[in-house]
Parts: sequence; structure tokens; C-alpha cells
Amino acid sequence: MRERNYWHNSVFSPLAKLVIAMEELKQCRLQQRNISATVDKLMLCLPVLEMYSKLRDQMKTKRHYPALKTLEHLEHTYLPQVSHYRFCKVMVDNIPKLREEIKDVSMSDLKDFLESIRKHSDKIGETAMKQAQQQRNLDNIVLQHPRIGSKRKLKKDAYIIFDTELESTSPKSEQDSGILDVEDDDDDEEVPGAQDLVDFSPVYRCLHIYSVLGARETFENYYRKQRRKQARLVLQPPSNMHETLDGYRKYFNQIVGFFVVEDHILHTTQGLVNRAYIDELWEMALSKTIAALRTHSSYCSDPNLVLDLKNLIVLFADTLQVYGFPVNQLFDMLLEIRDQYSETLLKKWAGIFRNILDSDNYSPIPVTSEDMYKKVVGQFPFQDIELEKQPFPKKFPFSEFVPKVYNQIKEFIYACLKFSEDLHLSSTEVDDMIRKSTNLLLTRTLSNSLQNVIKRKNIGLTELVQIIINTTHLEKSCKYLEEFITNITNVLPETVHTTKLYGTTTFKDARHAAEEEIYTNLNQKIDQFLQLADYDWMTGDLGSRASDYLVDLIAFLRSTFAVFTHLPGKVAQTACMSACKHLATSLMQLLLEAEVRQLTLGALQQFNLDVRECEQFARSGPVPGFQEDTLQLAFIDLRQLLDLFIQWDWSTYLADYGQPNCKYLRVNPVTALTLLEKISREMKDTSRKNNMFAQFRKNERDKQKLIDTVAKQLRGLISSHHS
Repeated sequence: MRERNYWHNSVFSPLAKLVIAMEELKQCRLQQRNISATVDKLMLCLPVLEMYSKLRDQMKTKRHYPALKTLEHLEHTYLPQVSHYRFCKVMVDNIPKLREEIKDVSMSDLKDFLESIRKHSDKIGETAMKQAQQQRNLDNIVLQHPRIGSKRKLKKDAYIIFDTELESTSPKSEQDSGILDVEDDDDDEEVPGAQDLVDFSPVYRCLHIYSVLGARETFENYYRKQRRKQARLVLQPPSNMHETLDGYRKYFNQIVGFFVVEDHILHTTQGLVNRAYIDELWEMALSKTIAALRTHSSYCSDPNLVLDLKNLIVLFADTLQVYGFPVNQLFDMLLEIRDQYSETLLKKWAGIFRNILDSDNYSPIPVTSEDMYKKVVGQFPFQDIELEKQPFPKKFPFSEFVPKVYNQIKEFIYACLKFSEDLHLSSTEVDDMIRKSTNLLLTRTLSNSLQNVIKRKNIGLTELVQIIINTTHLEKSCKYLEEFITNITNVLPETVHTTKLYGTTTFKDARHAAEEEIYTNLNQKIDQFLQLADYDWMTGDLGSRASDYLVDLIAFLRSTFAVFTHLPGKVAQTACMSACKHLATSLMQLLLEAEVRQLTLGALQQFNLDVRECEQFARSGPVPGFQEDTLQLAFIDLRQLLDLFIQWDWSTYLADYGQPNCKYLRVNPVTALTLLEKISREMKDTSRKNNMFAQFRKNERDKQKLIDTVAKQLRGLISSHHS
């Protein structure tokens, strides 16, 4: 037994060891395979984990578009290789959530961008308008110095690349949030590009994310809808915009900023916005802007503010034109504002003319030295050889309002010219605009100012005379105003359709009005003296001299006509003739007025002395230029009537009546009958009184019969004349 066990142990011991070793080897091989398989599986899972980790890092750092690309690689390349693992299934289930998260976060960034761009539109627009102003200044310099143009150039569409955190695999538009900028080869400081203030990367990221996710159309619709809403807000002007230029400037800046952004989006994205969408927005903006400007500019009464507004609108239009927007309607609207500007100028100059005319002393300008003389001549085109020869001190014939008014007309022309600048008008159009506005100034504003002065209640004859002299010189200066406009517009007056200035008409009308006012004023003064007349129509005493009131009246007329020496001859003569005719007519009315029912031949003699005083004044030649006895003809009706009664020459009157050369041709039978009846009443009344004490005297009866006979014949002449 012991031997058998020994044998058994000796035979099987190596085998057992071998079996054990083999078993161990088997286990080892199995472990190696398991380890190898595990390593292989881990090698497959590791990139997935790395990609997932990378995805999380990208999302954490808000690199959404690269995260989306990583997510695509993870989903389509890596996860399918390890899809049977539980953690992979968790990842696969989480992918839609990650996509939505990326989508939501990018949309949130876009909303922040839209809100930011809305708040900063005015700053963007301000920068763009500064660029346009800078370019306009440069263009003006180039026009004056062409060589400068080769050194400086505005480069539109010069794109500067923003530093982004995008992967190199991102599309170009993802990396490029380009801006429009001014590049200058010199080192001069320039206004930064309008879009340099804006980071457009949120738009590009969101656009590409939505494109990758197949929701580009949704994104485009959302973007356009939001921008339309913002456009409507931008185009809504503040209610007090018209009060200051800054109100208009902020309004324009916001509009420009909006369209600069949209123009940039148009050129840096493929289809997010298109030209039709931009044009639609611009048409809406143009109509609303023009409507707002029409409304608010109508409230403006300050021509300086209107002019500043015009310059701002031109800059606004020029800025948008650089970006390709049509702006013709804005320039058409400026022509409407031009009419309003002209009206505000006319109102302003109405005040200027009123102040000049109110402050004038209506006396010839005295000069005591050559410098003073040259100063006046430099302000107003005047030349008089005779006046130049006179020693100092001497006087110009016109008062100070002549050079002042003349220079203010020129200032008005300059103001009109300022508005026409930069409106892209031809020289002929500018010339026509200036001439039409100047005509309104002359025919309406200045004419009304002169008429108001002439019609003032307290104006005197001296002032009226000076106004006539002044308007005469202003009328002569109109040709110099024509030359002045020609010099600044370079359009000759002979050019077809050139508007002529109506200044001569204005000054002629004013002069005629002043002349009529002189005639009226003189007549009123005469009437005031006549109110002092106190005739005793029942007197029997024969006077020896003219009435005191008439002597004073003649003295007043002499002193008045002495002032008329500088008036045009016809004006002085007409005024003198008008005064004499009015005096004669008033005296005739005084003699024939119905309240005077009776008068004596003695009163008629006194009245005759007054008429002789008037005739003596007429013969003295108070105003030169009348032919012999011409002025006396104003009193011819009175003279013949008085001679007829004083000489009691009825036989001659009745015999010669109706003949062209009769002695009493100017005596109307109606007038003669009226005066005769007054005398007849007085004689009858006297006879009744005398009859109370004595028998009616024969000579008085004969004279009364004669009066009755003459009266009967006069009535016959009157009735035959009427028949």
C-alpha cells in the first residue's frame, strides 16, 4: 500500500503540476484577453468621454457653434461605436436636450444683441454721419487741391475681422463680424468705423446654429420680425423733437444706425436679410421720416434752426446714400422746407425792417469828413458829382434807412443762398429761387413795412417827404441788386426764364402811397385851419384885410412847400396844386353850406379878401415849375363867382351863358342861384324889419324885383340844362 502510494505520487505529481500550471495559464490568458478587451473597449469609450468633456467645456465657455459641431461628431461618429453601453445610451438620450440648450442659449445671445443694438443705434448713426461729414469735407478739399485726392481715399467695404473664439472649421461669416471703416494711409486721426462699435458674432453664431439645426427659416423670420418692430420704434419721433436741433439729430442718428446695421448684415450673411426686405424697410422709413419732418418742421419759426435742420437732413441723406439707399424724396422734401424757410426769413426781416423804419430820424445823413462820406457810399451805391464837390460838412439826400434797408436786402439774399447749398441744384435753379424769394421780400415784406409807416397816424409831412426821397434812391439801386445776385449765382439776367426783380414796382408803389398821404395830410391840415374860420355872414361892415385863420394857413403852406425842395418836381407841383384845389373847394363849400341861409354883400366882400389872399399865394410861386397863372386856376371858380356878385354883372352872365369864351364860364347856375337865394333872404328879412318903422323904400323894392327876375332866369337855365 505504501509502495503503491509512493508510485502513484511519483508518477502523477508532475502531471498535476502541469495541469495546475495549465489551469493557471488558462486563467492568465483569460485575464489577458479580458484586459485586452477592456483596454480596447476603454479605448473606444475614451474619445467619447473626451468629446463629451470638450462639449461641456465649449458650452461652458459659450462657444456654441463649435459645441454644436462637437455634438454632431459625438452623435454620428463616436457614440455609434459604443452604443451598447449604458452611459452611451444616457448620452444619446441627452443629445436633444443639449441641442435645445445650445439653441436657447444662442437665441438668448441674439436677443441680448438686438436689445443692445436698439440702445446703441444712435451712437452707430452718429459715427456714420461723422464719417459722411468727414468725407464731404475731404471731397471739398480735393476739389480745391486735386493732388490731395491721391493720398487719401475713403474705402467703403473695408472689413476688419473681429477676434472670435470660433474654431477654424467655422464658416467665414462666423469668424467675420466685419465693419465698415475709413482707412487712411496717413497717420491722421480718423473717426472710427460705424460698425466698429458692434460685435455681430451673436448674429452669425445664432444664424449658423439654426442653419445646422434645420431651423434657418425660423431664425430669419424671427430676426426680421424683431427688426421691423425696432424700426417702427426708431421711426417714432419724440413729441418735442421740433424744439431743438439735438432732437432732430438724435432721431436721424437712430435711423442711420438702424440701416447701417441692416446694410452690414445684408453684406456679411447669405440671405438673413435680402435686398427686397431692406428696400421695404427703407420705403417705410422714408415715408414716416418725411411725414414726421413735415409735421415738426412746420412748428419752427426760427430761420436759423430751419437752416441747421436743412444741413442736418442733407448730411442724413448723404450718409444713407453712401450705403446705397435712394434719397431723392428727401431732397424733394427739402424744397418744401425751402418755402417754409423763406417764410420764416420774411417774418424775421419784417421785424428787421420795422426796427429800421421805426428808429430812423427821417433826416438827410450828415457827414463831416471824407471817411464818413466813403463809409456811406460803401454801404449804398450812390454817386453825385455835385455833392462830391461840396465842402464838408454836407448831407446826403436820403436818411439812414436807405443804406440799412439796402444792406439788409443783401443779407436776405445771402441767407437764401445758404439754404441752396448742397441741395444738388443747378445755378439757374439757385438763381431763380433767390430771385423769387427776394421778390417776396420786396413786394410783400418791405412794401408792407413802408406802407405801415406811411399810414401811421402821427407821421408828419417832413417824414413823408423824406420817404419819397428815400424810395426814389432805393428804386435806383435795384439794378445793383440785380448785379449782386448775378455775381453770386453766375447766371446772367439775359438768360431765358430768368426772374426779374420787382423792386422798382415796390418802391414806386411806396412813393405813390407817400405822395397820396402827403396830399391827404395837407388837406387835413387845411381842414383844421378852416375849422377856425368864423365868418359873420350878416355883417354890413366892409373888411380891409384877410381873415387871421387864412393868413396863418397861407404861412403854413409856404413853410411846408419850402421843405419840398428835394422832392421830384412833379410831386411838389402836384402837392401844391392839390392843396390849392382842396382849399378852393373847401372855401366854396363854406360859402354854400346849407346852414348859412342868409348872407350880406358885406360878408361876401370879406370872403373876397380871403380869396384874393389865396390868389396872391398862388401867384407867388410857392413851388417852382408852374407856368403863368396855372396855380391860380385852382381858384378860378371862386373868383368868377365872387366877381359876378360883387360887380352884380347878371346881364353879362345871362347873355353870354353857354358860349365857350364867356366871362363867367366857371360859374354854375345852380351855384349862382344858391348864393343869390341867401342874399335874397337876407334882404327880405331886413326889409320886414325896416317896414315896422317906415314905408318900404322904392330902391329896395326894385332890387328885390331884380333878384327875383334873375333867380327866375337862373331856374330856367337849370331846367333847360337838365332837359
